[in-house]
Amino acid sequence: MNLAKDLSKEEQRSIEENLSEEELAIFDLIKKDDLNPEEEEKVKKVAKELLEKLKEEKLVLDWRRRQQTRAGVKIFIRDMLFDYLPEKYEDAECKDIMQRVYFHIYDSYADINKNIYI
Repeated sequence: MNLAKDLSKEEQRSIEENLSEEELAIFDLIKKDDLNPEEEEKVKKVAKELLEKLKEEKLVLDWRRRQQTRAGVKIFIRDMLFDYLPEKYEDAECKDIMQRVYFHIYDSYADINKNIYI
């Protein structure tokens, strides 16, 4: 009981949504209000996979310093969103979400070993 009381609202949401704090941040950037439960689960899966693959493949040492690596991150985010989000998402929404996710990643991850979540 005491542990539950000590958790912040975001930590409680993270547990309820079955997402890490990092994944929850991406999920919040992607999620729309009018999703049904199945679509919401699909968006959670996209958030998890997007972050996992970015960490594995794209967020290399000093990735922000080179235009080519920054572009690779942006293209990867775009492709994940356009290919895997529910059909309810329109192209213009995906472009806007892509920019928000990219800026979040840019601001939050200097590289795989240096980020705001460590």
